[in-house]
Amino acid sequence: MDDKNLMENILLLEKGVCDLYMHGTLESSTANIHQAFNTALHDSLTMQDTIYSTMAAKGWYPTEQADQNKISAVKQKFSAQ
Repeated sequence: MDDKNLMENILLLEKGVCDLYMHGTLESSTANIHQAFNTALHDSLTMQDTIYSTMAAKGWYPTEQADQNKISAVKQKFSAQ
């Protein structure tokens, strides 16, 4: 397995962990549990951002610019509601 695939796998795992921590935060029954999940979520989001930034810097996570016409259409659609 090359470095790119390894980083992709780590990023996917980290995203899954963030999802679990988010649900734990939302569903927690006490303030202590809520804070524990919220702290873990914040730490995981920070780690996910670091992984993403590293991948983007190496060109392993390319992004494309959104079409301005599509952005404007979505803005109009939701501002009309």
